[in-house]
Amino acid sequence: MEDNAIIRANLTDTLQELAGVEVIGSETGAERAGEWLTTHEEGWDLAIVDLFLSDGSGLAVVAATQKRSAAQHVIVVSNYATAPMREKCRVLGADKVFDKSTQVDDLIAYCAALG
Repeated sequence: MEDNAIIRANLTDTLQELAGVEVIGSETGAERAGEWLTTHEEGWDLAIVDLFLSDGSGLAVVAATQKRSAAQHVIVVSNYATAPMREKCRVLGADKVFDKSTQVDDLIAYCAALG
């Protein structure tokens, strides 16, 4: 869930090529993203959520996934990955938080490790 089309396309291409991620969908708004994730409970393994979306906050998307299965992972990517924000994401249920300007290699490694 990334609202910037260029960043979304680059991230998608990178994760598909380097981490073997299969992208099955993308939303730019929080409400639709959270709704899709909760109504397709078994249709996803990994949700990558940006904090700032075109409509709403990625925090709402993370919160919407709190009842997911243990096999499903939620990670946050943001330029606003401060220590307090990382903690807030963790409390809401995010598995990891990555700074998209400085931790792209860590993001790729994490995704690849999920297999």
